[in-house]
Amino acid sequence: MAGNAEVASLEESFRKFAIYGDTKATGQEMNGKNWAKLCKDCKVTDGKSVTSTDVDIVFSKVKGKTARVINYEEFKRALEELAPKRFKDKSKEEAYEAICQLVAGKEPINVGVTKAKTVGAVERLTDTSKYTGSHKERFDESGKGKGKSGRENIVDTSGYVSAYKNAGTYDAKVKK
Repeated sequence: MAGNAEVASLEESFRKFAIYGDTKATGQEMNGKNWAKLCKDCKVTDGKSVTSTDVDIVFSKVKGKTARVINYEEFKRALEELAPKRFKDKSKEEAYEAICQLVAGKEPINVGVTKAKTVGAVERLTDTSKYTGSHKERFDESGKGKGKSGRENIVDTSGYVSAYKNAGTYDAKVKK
């Protein structure tokens, strides 16, 4: 069986994948989506001997009848089920060791995080330096939106004429 340090890192990988993408997860149970992600990220699925269908079938086999999640013990059983399929040339124990080494110490990979891309017409539409008229007033010099003050005329109720250079100095002069 796997060494004590390897079992700890296997359990740590289980917990990391169990909480991936779910803010309410405790790390004690893993759903089918995260099980499939673990198998994909840790290269348990290779597309030939172990496919995503095999991963789903094994998940359904090890979980309880009405359950939607697996715990750590069921997770280890699922790895035992997949090991002989993934490593056909090895004995059952050697295959389980090899599959544990694939999973141990790994954590979820954030693949396909979308980057904003501006091309052609989109670039022209989002370039605020080319805006004119009332639309130009909605952005400051850096191109950042002004929010509500850019959309509505906010009335100055200070009592001074707009652009008066000594605005706000009356109280200072009267108190002297």
